[in-house]
Amino acid sequence: MAPPTRRDRVAARPSSSAPAAAAAAGPGAIEVQRRRVGGGGWTSRRISFYASRAYFLLIILQIPLFRVPCRAGTCTTPIQVTSSQLVSNEIFPPSVVKAMLYPGAIVSNLTKSMAVPRWSDLFDMYNLTEAKNASAVIDLQRLEILAGSYFCVAGALVGIINPGRMTLFGTLLVIWGLVKEALFGKPVNSDPAQSTYVYPTILIALVCAFMSITYNVKKTARSSPPVSIAKPLQSSAKSKLK
Repeated sequence: MAPPTRRDRVAARPSSSAPAAAAAAGPGAIEVQRRRVGGGGWTSRRISFYASRAYFLLIILQIPLFRVPCRAGTCTTPIQVTSSQLVSNEIFPPSVVKAMLYPGAIVSNLTKSMAVPRWSDLFDMYNLTEAKNASAVIDLQRLEILAGSYFCVAGALVGIINPGRMTLFGTLLVIWGLVKEALFGKPVNSDPAQSTYVYPTILIALVCAFMSITYNVKKTARSSPPVSIAKPLQSSAKSKLK
């Protein structure tokens, strides 16, 4: 029999950490080697986080998504549609409406004249001073856009804390109202300046609203009940062959 080589002696020698780990685990224990998984990937929760923030900026900074007639004249964002309705019905105090309009007014003025608007001039800027005296028929003819604008604004504010499906529902309502008016031509508008128009940015809002929804695949897999498949007995299978 040949003498053992140096490689055989090194392989047969127990490591110093193995006995200590075996003694700590106890007899009959099985060692499990765990591999660390990096958490820097784009998970569903992280995508929802950034998408909801992007949707919030689109709404609160009043990026134009469409152009429709409203009580304030012409509205281009969901916040303007919602503000004209809130001012005319006096649902909330004027300070709440001004707080919603002020960030977009700052961005609009800085891009045009590099000046910060006054708090007291907000209603004059958005033509909301005479919104109470305007006819409610304009809003009633576009109920989908009005309701969708409410959901868009509320979903953008709530989505900062807990993103959900409210933003997607509101965006789809607005799109359906715009498509319905384009297809059926109702209500009839004779003034070209007051005609309905859709900006390409509404597609960005739709994508952000869709991506802000969090999908939990593990929870769906756990909630699905197990399906049992019955196998025939051998005796019954043999009897059928006979």
